[in-house]
Amino acid sequence: MNAFAGRILVIGEALIDIVDRGGEPVRHVGGSPLNVAFGLARLGIATTFATEFGDDADGAAIAAHLASAGVTVARTAGQDLRTSTALARIGDDGSATYDFDLEWIFSAPPATAGISAVHIGSIGALRAPGSEGVLALVESLPDDVLVTFDPNVRPALMPPADLTRATVERYAARAAVVKLSDEDAEWLYPGQADAAPARLLAAGARLVAVTHGAAGSVLHTGSARLDVPVRPTVAVDTIGAGDAYMSGLIAAIVQRVGVVDALAGRFSGAQLAEIGRIAAVSSGLTVARAGAMPPTAAELEVELKAEPAGI
Repeated sequence: MNAFAGRILVIGEALIDIVDRGGEPVRHVGGSPLNVAFGLARLGIATTFATEFGDDADGAAIAAHLASAGVTVARTAGQDLRTSTALARIGDDGSATYDFDLEWIFSAPPATAGISAVHIGSIGALRAPGSEGVLALVESLPDDVLVTFDPNVRPALMPPADLTRATVERYAARAAVVKLSDEDAEWLYPGQADAAPARLLAAGARLVAVTHGAAGSVLHTGSARLDVPVRPTVAVDTIGAGDAYMSGLIAAIVQRVGVVDALAGRFSGAQLAEIGRIAAVSSGLTVARAGAMPPTAAELEVELKAEPAGI
């Protein structure tokens, strides 16, 4: 992929996934925005992650994990707190369900000077009290900053669907790129999930990506719709699959399309096919191994060269 000289700021929760596969629980560093930040850095993009975690053993594990990929960390809690956790139970099909123990305060927003793009998502974008500050920061960004957004809905930790939907559409008014799963779409727009891309595009998004698990994903713009097949693989678990899709999508957009054209919604058919392919391959590599371990730039390039262009 082409070089991207800018820096991306990711904002959101960091936590420890306690993964139970029917035996001894295993602890993995996690959190959707953390996984995106980690994935972007592994793809060679300068990344700052604004997040919250405690000064405890779990927090030290998070800091070490982020440092291993070269992610710069900005702490946003402004006070001592415990590190959040999520108990993840893995089903026979590799899918995960979660029970959370989480706080999100966001009382010390990060600096945004010199930032080319901002990614927000999940609990950090939608759970009070911190979500109000995140939304205010996003709405105050200069017009030349690319914003990407993934609601990554967690119903137990978010306001009711009608209130969350209103907030999601406020983010979409500023986010050029929105990614959501088919489950997110159904929860946000019950009985009208197929209309979710049009609703988000009407709110202001330029590109909406909807993931459909093993059925692949669909990219929507104001003038195009593109089906993207899933990369065939043997799934170990799906933790981080959507986040690896998101980091691959963001990296492909800034490197193959560019911030200016993405902000304007200028995506050619060839560019849509390429960024969808990169996102799918990134996700496929991640589900083939345990935990949320997205590919490096070198691993992704090897797979892209091995895959036919129309995966």
